[in-house]
Amino acid sequence: MSTDSHQSTGSDAGGGKDRIEREISIAAPVERVWAVLTEPEHVGSWFGQGTPTPVDLRPGGIMELDHGEYGQFPTTIVTVDPPRHFAYRWAGAFPGEVATEGNSTLVEFTLTPEGNGTRLRVVETGFAALAIPEDRQPTAGYESHSEGWSGQVENIRRYTEQLAA
Repeated sequence: MSTDSHQSTGSDAGGGKDRIEREISIAAPVERVWAVLTEPEHVGSWFGQGTPTPVDLRPGGIMELDHGEYGQFPTTIVTVDPPRHFAYRWAGAFPGEVATEGNSTLVEFTLTPEGNGTRLRVVETGFAALAIPEDRQPTAGYESHSEGWSGQVENIRRYTEQLAA
C-alpha cells in the first residue's frame, strides 16, 4: 500500500485561506482507522501526550484534545457515522473554551475502503470566519494548521499501521 499523501487548499469567495485538505493511504481496514480516530487510548497517542483522551462519542459530545504546551481543547463532536465519517469543532485559538460555531473550525474525517486498506481524507474549514487573536496566529492560524495536518495524517498512518503489526 502506498503511503503517499497529497495536499490541496481551497479558498473562500473573498480569496482568503479557509480550507485545508489532506489525504493519505493507510494499510489498515476502515474499522481500525475509525478506532484510532475516535477511541480514547488511540487519540491520546497520535494527537496528544500519550494518555487516554476523554471522548463522549456522540453529536454534541466533547472530545478533550491535549495539545501540550499549546493547551487543552474541548472539541465538540458534530458527526458520528461509523466507520465512514467523523467530525468535530475545534476552537484552536481559544484553549480551554468549548468549541462552538462562533469560535471554531470544523474538522472532518472521511474514511473510504481502498483495497485492503483505507483512504483517509481530513478537511478543516472555517478559518475565514474566525477572529483569531494575534498572539494565537502562530499556533491557531491557517498556516499553522495547514502544516500541522501534514504531519498529523502521517502520525495517524504510522500509528494505525503499527497497531496491525
